[in-house]
Amino acid sequence: MKSAGPLLYARSRAVPVTLAALAGTAAFAVWAAHRMDAYLDTYRRVPIVALAPLLAAAVIGTSLHSASPELDRTAVRPWWPRRLAQFLGLTAVAAVLLPAAVLGDAHAFGPPAMIRNILGCTGVTAVAAVLLGARLSWLPAFGYVSAVYLATPGIRGHGVTLWAWPMQPGGAPGAWAAALTAFAVGAALHAAYGSRPEGPGV
Repeated sequence: MKSAGPLLYARSRAVPVTLAALAGTAAFAVWAAHRMDAYLDTYRRVPIVALAPLLAAAVIGTSLHSASPELDRTAVRPWWPRRLAQFLGLTAVAAVLLPAAVLGDAHAFGPPAMIRNILGCTGVTAVAAVLLGARLSWLPAFGYVSAVYLATPGIRGHGVTLWAWPMQPGGAPGAWAAALTAFAVGAALHAAYGSRPEGPGV
């Protein structure tokens, strides 16, 4: 019976569906990488490394909702350990599955860059879930990464590795610092507050 609580929590957050969607996202990323012949040139991987984590973060973000926020607020046991475990667990699954699309040269746009972008995008999505709600949590990350993707070519400078972290090679320390900061802030805020309540009567 001890496992009933976590199982009910996982079902209420649509975790099984989310895991299936993450597997589908990874399969799509592998298919897209082969269609683009990304294994021939690491720079052909840039769209995969930038956009696949966005899809995974959107999937994770939609699962951060609460169907009954009023019950969460009155629960006897604190919810933050379960919220944190859900967020970390789903992010870990994405970080294990998606790098299969960019196996090979790890220095440029290989698995390290993919994992870094997954962490950064899910962190931004978690912050957005707290501020905007799970339904719109994908929007800030999508807008930011899309803007960086369009603006980064041709831009140089020391600060570019920080603000343009989704488009940096896997070994850029500044990009890792920015992504890990976003992930840590997102995980902490979501664990502490959960997603913003949505819907009528909230």
